[in-house]
Amino acid sequence: MKLHSTNTQQYQTVTAYDEQGVEFNLVRYEHSLIVLPESRPVVWDVTNFEALTATHFEQIAALQPDVVILGTGKKQRFIHPKLISSLSAQHKGVECMDNQAACRTYNILMTEGRKVALALILEQA
Repeated sequence: MKLHSTNTQQYQTVTAYDEQGVEFNLVRYEHSLIVLPESRPVVWDVTNFEALTATHFEQIAALQPDVVILGTGKKQRFIHPKLISSLSAQHKGVECMDNQAACRTYNILMTEGRKVALALILEQA
């Protein structure tokens, strides 16, 4: 899906997504990543949902987002609360949704000025 351009190009905005990847400001990524509005996407070493560990969420917690949107792949899945204890200790919410919904939600929260972290799991074919 292609999204319409906005005047938020100084931020990391999702400009397109499909089953294999995502674009931020027209740059395509086909690996799992973490992104915040004011930071370039960084590689997230998650190969699939089952590979998630508490360490993956500690990496996100270190970025100190207000809220975390977790894109769980092609379908929505829910994580065990013990995995997000580092975020819970900071009173940060984690919302789980499929990648397409996660991308749309991230763009909305980002345009509202929220410090949102988008963590996307992009499984390799």
